[in-house]
Amino acid sequence: MKRMTGIHPCSLMALLVIGTAGGLAPVATASAAPSPAVAVGEPVPGARVTVNYVNPEEFSEVKEFGQQDRFNGTNYLEPLKTYLIERATKMLPAGDRLEVSITDIKLAGGYEPWHGAQLMHVRFMKDIYPPRMDLSFKLIGSNGEVLREGSRKLRNLGYLQSGAAARTTDSDPLRYDKALIDSWLRRGPENL
Repeated sequence: MKRMTGIHPCSLMALLVIGTAGGLAPVATASAAPSPAVAVGEPVPGARVTVNYVNPEEFSEVKEFGQQDRFNGTNYLEPLKTYLIERATKMLPAGDRLEVSITDIKLAGGYEPWHGAQLMHVRFMKDIYPPRMDLSFKLIGSNGEVLREGSRKLRNLGYLQSGAAARTTDSDPLRYDKALIDSWLRRGPENL
């Protein structure tokens, strides 16, 4: 637990125990409208961009390192999904929708546990570990007509030299993978 300024976590816990023992009930906050229940991975009704993962347990990254990146406990599926939705929404003309199904991901870099225990949790960025993403998409116009659809195998074999990740922060562990998404979306909806 992070330490809060002004009160020690143990003191906070003691106050909570005293408050509930004395018959005080926690204050509930009311929201203006209940949010609809949407399961993780399901499209949000009315969203302009939807992204779903098709058999993520079979992704190249999962097979090699585990779904949550077993070395660093990093969840990459949700951040990549959120990023793709944000970027694609900005690119789409008003009224158009984009449906993306991601069928494989291999993140940039790889682990080399043979370097020893001190480097076991370090993801090495080398040309032999390029980012990869396989997806299918459907671009739907405001009238409901399918404008474009297809499959793409996104790759950046020269990701370390391309400068493609320059727009993201150096501390973002997914910067090369996000740059892969950007390079696909930068073509615009007419060239997806």
